Amino acid sequence: MSFIEILFLAVGLAMDAFAVSLAAGAHKDVNGLRPMLRLSFHFGFFQFLMPVLGWAAGTRLAEAIHLFDHWLAFGLLALVGGRMIYAGFSAADEVVRNDPSRGLTLLGLSVATSIDALAVGMSLAFIRVNIWHPSVVIGVVTATLSLIGLRLGNRAGKLLGRRMEVVGGALLIVIGLKILASHL
Repeated sequence: MSFIEILFLAVGLAMDAFAVSLAAGAHKDVNGLRPMLRLSFHFGFFQFLMPVLGWAAGTRLAEAIHLFDHWLAFGLLALVGGRMIYAGFSAADEVVRNDPSRGLTLLGLSVATSIDALAVGMSLAFIRVNIWHPSVVIGVVTATLSLIGLRLGNRAGKLLGRRMEVVGGALLIVIGLKILASHL
């Protein structure tokens, strides 16, 4: 994978965290540098960790499924991207009631925004990509976009949250199509 592809993948995966950060930034308890850094660090760390875990699981399966691994990678990315697009168009609003920068709420949001990265890590194992470089880029991009989302959320509320999920989902589907096309 080229750096541009990895960057697009990272931006696509970071859109959930960005959207949640926009909402969390509007929360009264996430006002100041410390809670913003705590939240963006956790989002970035979990986005780094989940692809590594998915890749580790995927490498154990790679030999058994090498004949259709590109279809599986496409399917996983399309599923995750489709789910993000669906969530972006759904009417349900995310409401953050507890301080999102502390405790179980922080842990829950970190896992929820990075679960897609687990599937992506597995997809990368199927196409035999070294996971370390993409994982670091994914983590750094997510932390950065989360911090930006928190700042924007402080200023503009939830104005762009849903639209960004749609863009992130579309990026994942395009990357899946590229993987599929390169193996056919």
